[in-house]
Amino acid sequence: MAWRIDEHVIRGEIDNRTRGKVTGRIWFVDREEPVTLELEGNAWRDLAGHLLRFTNPEPKPGLRDGFATLQDGVAGDITASRKVKVPDVSMEELLVCYEKKQPFPWHWGNSLYLEWFSQYNGRVVIETAGFTLELDDTAVWTMSEEEEVAQRQANAEAMTTFMDRMLAATVAGAGDEDDDDAPQSKAEAEADAEAARMDLLLDRVQARLEREGHEDFERVFDEERERLKRERGEVEPELTPEEKEERQRWIEEMNQICAEAIEEAKSDDWKEPESHPLVERCMELGIRMHHEVGEWLDEPATQEHPLLEVIYGTQTAAAKLSGALATTDEWPPEDWIAGSVLVRLKKVRECLRDALSGLDSADQEGLATPIWRAFSRKELDEILGEVEGMIVEVRDVLKEGE
Repeated sequence: MAWRIDEHVIRGEIDNRTRGKVTGRIWFVDREEPVTLELEGNAWRDLAGHLLRFTNPEPKPGLRDGFATLQDGVAGDITASRKVKVPDVSMEELLVCYEKKQPFPWHWGNSLYLEWFSQYNGRVVIETAGFTLELDDTAVWTMSEEEEVAQRQANAEAMTTFMDRMLAATVAGAGDEDDDDAPQSKAEAEADAEAARMDLLLDRVQARLEREGHEDFERVFDEERERLKRERGEVEPELTPEEKEERQRWIEEMNQICAEAIEEAKSDDWKEPESHPLVERCMELGIRMHHEVGEWLDEPATQEHPLLEVIYGTQTAAAKLSGALATTDEWPPEDWIAGSVLVRLKKVRECLRDALSGLDSADQEGLATPIWRAFSRKELDEILGEVEGMIVEVRDVLKEGE
């Protein structure tokens, strides 16, 4: 998921006066020091060779924790000439028109679009037509139309190259016990790499859908998957006659299993499978929090509000935990599925830690009540402890399998 940070920007600058390098600084609300950009690549033709300064007339607080002060990585699409529809009415009037399904007055405007892929935060996007822009008078170097076509293609492939580096570092770091997210076995490193590959593919699909403004997800997904395979030099393996026969037998078995599952679902004896007790506990906690925090929110709050961060982290953890445990009927899982389960459990742990981080902020700001914060922390700590235990058990399965 991309970081979208334009609301919290006070001002900033993007400098592409050195070919092949994009630098910059961005100031945010509630941060004394600016965030620094050190990116490989170039902007689009309108900003190539230029220094661009921008100012947000209405900056808002709320940049969530975890956004690195140094954004080092590669440039994606960087331009100030993307055309967008800009409403000529207030947000309140726009919502009324939307609810009544009425058209609203608008005009075409230039949108600032800054996209990059950083070592720490992944994909980051600033997209707005509301900033004041100041471009220097003369370009230090110019980009031809042919170079821009090549540059846009390079930008589209930038995420792949950069993520490949991160995947290589992930595999190389297997066994680093000082980092509890680092792979502890080769099988875990491979599972992490495959999960990151899928995240990369989905990020590319999302970025393309946003750029092209259409909703044909299936076609874009297939095209991006094939393009990713070509970029990495991946080819379909040649199968021996015996392997082809084995694959066909496997397909027939899977079809039979699916057919039996459909018939079972149609029967009167079918019942909704019971959720794991830990899933139910986490889900019930998230629901309870949702109902309780309303009285402490005086006005509509952004998702970065500490109390909403607690709720979102808890509810997301419950959903991801359900998905992790639904993939296996046995515990601990068999080694052939253990890698997938482990990847999901580590994401559950990340969500629970985000929720606890929100509680830390709530403690500092005196939000909610001390009793509510203490109860929530106790519940989250206990759920996190059980998830940590599951992670250890699944890692043992993978190590034994090797």
